[in-house]
Amino acid sequence: MTEPLLRVLQARGERITVGALPWVAPVYRAMAAVAEVIELPFAHGGLQWSARRAMAKQLRNKFQRAIVCPNSFKSALLPFWAGISDRVGYHGEARYGLLTRRLPNPDKHARPPMVDWYGALALSGAPANAQPLMQVPQQARQYAMAAHGLQAGSYFVLVPGAEYGPAKRWPAAHFATLAQQLLVRHQLPVLLLGSAKDADVCAQIASSVKAVQAVQAGTCHDLAGRTGLEQAIALIAQARAMVSNDSGLMHVAAALGVPQVAIFGSSSPLHTPPLSPLAQVVWLKNDANYQPPLDCAPCFERKCPLGHTRCLGDISAEMILARLDAK
Repeated sequence: MTEPLLRVLQARGERITVGALPWVAPVYRAMAAVAEVIELPFAHGGLQWSARRAMAKQLRNKFQRAIVCPNSFKSALLPFWAGISDRVGYHGEARYGLLTRRLPNPDKHARPPMVDWYGALALSGAPANAQPLMQVPQQARQYAMAAHGLQAGSYFVLVPGAEYGPAKRWPAAHFATLAQQLLVRHQLPVLLLGSAKDADVCAQIASSVKAVQAVQAGTCHDLAGRTGLEQAIALIAQARAMVSNDSGLMHVAAALGVPQVAIFGSSSPLHTPPLSPLAQVVWLKNDANYQPPLDCAPCFERKCPLGHTRCLGDISAEMILARLDAK
């Protein structure tokens, strides 16, 4: 979702280096606007003063401007200690002094789309709701196909995970039903993608699919935790279509221009939509035919406060199939 911001900066003549944690660095390497990616040796959580000071020492006198995308206090420490004279970001966690130009934090009850939220850090020239763009080298595409015995455009990708919590995850049983129906209807392989954290749910889905004896055509490949992010991106780039929750890989599919269906529950497609003309969103909150209305959505909670998760459980596999077949 930061890619349109980076494209604006590149278009006005700036050379862009991105400092990113290792798990997300491959995403930035797939962006044409990025000249260099520096992997930051920081663990998730904690200030890690010594590691940040050591990295800042390496970066001194190398940059004219730093744009700090995260809102956290610790994310602003590195450019401050590196002595970068122009440091731009949102006010965030009371970052007085750490930033030289601070944008006011948006009202949490009137959140702008995240692409626009990041785009505002360009301070001028960022178009609203711009589609993020990514590219995958042909060599990486060919390697991914050969590694799994696949052909481009001849398989579906399902992404059952969502980092934030279960209130963003369509039930595993529904994913299994969808996978079974895709295998029978299209006789094409189905890939389950995700991180090691998604291994259990993907194994559950694959086991359910295997247990259905009627599923003879095609295969269900459980690749959760078995691919690096580079290979996962290459596999998504060549899929016939992808179905996912509101997750990071949802935005990857949008940036690659892959036909997709994105399932929303506790979060809002008004805030983090997949910005692609080939993306379809399923969100019962704005479905006039769904009764009783979901007055509780979006709650932005990790777990359903009411304990029913109707916003996801009442979305059927048939609803997703209908959207896939409409493309």
